[in-house]
Order: sequence, then C-alpha cells, then structure tokens
Amino acid sequence: MIQIADIREWRTRDVMDVGGHKIGTLEAIYVDTSTDEPAVATVLVGLPTRRRLVFVPLAGAIVGPGYVKVDYDRSLVKKCPAIGTDDVLPAEDEAAVFEHYGLSYKPGANGERQLARR
Repeated sequence: MIQIADIREWRTRDVMDVGGHKIGTLEAIYVDTSTDEPAVATVLVGLPTRRRLVFVPLAGAIVGPGYVKVDYDRSLVKKCPAIGTDDVLPAEDEAAVFEHYGLSYKPGANGERQLARR
C-alpha cells in the first residue's frame, strides 16, 4: 500500500487511469479513519472555468515518475460524485462515493466518518 508520507509528495502530479489516460491532477488524500491508511484521492478535473474535485479509491494504485496510476477507468472516475475546489466531502455524501465504485461503506460504530482528509 502507498504510505501517506509518500503520497503527499505527489500532490499536483498527474493521475492516470488503468489504461494510461490522464484523469486530472492529484489534489488531496483521504485516509480510512479506522486504519489511518490512504484510501481515496481527490482529483482536479474539468476546464479552467469549471473545475471540480472527484474521488478515486487508491487500492491498487501505482506511483510512477511524475504520476499516480489508479485501478479505474477515466470515464468512471469523472462520473463520481464531486465537490467544489474549495469544499470538503460532507459526511452524508461519503456513502455515495463508495457506492459509485461498488465498494462497501463502513462508518464507525458510533456513526463516525470513514474518511478523513489529510
């Protein structure tokens, strides 16, 4: 798994899809609150006047020289629920991100968030 200290160095680098196509630029990392391991990245996509942040899971991601390659297709990532470039993922929207990728959502025992931005 990619270590959080390592992935922070890759902010502003290209994020590539499974086929090697550029999705956008790595903006931030969200960790799984139960393990503190990197779980999801936000990727800056869109035209300069209509930018937004989409989410992509980091499971299976590969870090290369100047890029992070994720295990998902660009079209799937770009259709993921998005937030504005100055926003933070609302707690009530976390489940939709996991559902989009067919992943199970597991909030904490007391309803705590599964993701935290680092």
